[in-house]
Amino acid sequence: MGNVLRAGAPVPVVLSEFLTTKGKRLKVGQRVQLEVAQDVLLNGRVAIPARSPVEGVLTEIRNKGMWGKSGAIRLHINSVNINGATIRLKGDMDTRGETGTAGVVGALVVLPVAGFFVTGTSAEMPLNMPGRAFLDQDIALAAAS
Repeated sequence: MGNVLRAGAPVPVVLSEFLTTKGKRLKVGQRVQLEVAQDVLLNGRVAIPARSPVEGVLTEIRNKGMWGKSGAIRLHINSVNINGATIRLKGDMDTRGETGTAGVVGALVVLPVAGFFVTGTSAEMPLNMPGRAFLDQDIALAAAS
């Protein structure tokens, strides 16, 4: 039985904070907190405990806009902290608001300038939104005693 959890192993994560483009407070490069959703096991032993803190960073923010443009949020998952050790992860999570395209098309039929005033919705990532990251390095577990 191996004592190494290999790079590429899936790590289930959940968002530890609520994110929204409403209010235009989010910025590209801003750090985001997530956590491991459930224990990651190797041969029946816990390799990565549930609730271990995970760090992500916002890589794309688009606020809702005119002509039906919806908001968008994209984040990259960077690492997990396991008992003080930082382990690299890779993964992305994203969401988009609803587009206002139907409203724009309808408004253009009635009055061409009216489409300018139709907006999409803000993007939201709710607390505990699930995602999946993957180990970006091997983790060696101590031999069982």
